[in-house]
Amino acid sequence: MNVPGTAYDRRAGDATVSTLDLLREILRELHGVVSDRVELLSLELQRARGALAQIVALLVAVAILGVTAWIAGWGAVALALIEGTGLHWGWALAIVLAVNAAAAWIAVARVRTLFPRLTLPATRRQLTVGDDTKDARIPRAHDLGGPRHDPGTPGSPA
Repeated sequence: MNVPGTAYDRRAGDATVSTLDLLREILRELHGVVSDRVELLSLELQRARGALAQIVALLVAVAILGVTAWIAGWGAVALALIEGTGLHWGWALAIVLAVNAAAAWIAVARVRTLFPRLTLPATRRQLTVGDDTKDARIPRAHDLGGPRHDPGTPGSPA
């Protein structure tokens, strides 16, 4: 496309346009493209920040309502144990406490298995210069419960 005032236009009119002139023109246009992308990123980050603030506020409200419902539900279970079976209130509360403690222990155990994924092991392996196959500090995906990728196996990504 022959746009007046560009290196292409000068090249069409003058066969002696240097490579340096072409590089200067490319750099000028590249600056405009990059600045447009950075502006778009900036605007989207501002929008995302507002959405994140709303999400956090709503999650706090959901957590408060959820805890209230949880307490009421377990209170109803304890009352049913007391009224329905004639169980002493201390034993009913002990049963409720034991069930909640077991559920909390299972949740904590699961969280502990997820923590190594926060270190971004695959990205760290890709960005590490040199042979990192023997680096025990960077776990492999299959060590974290992910799929094993063998390039020779059909159906596995290469």
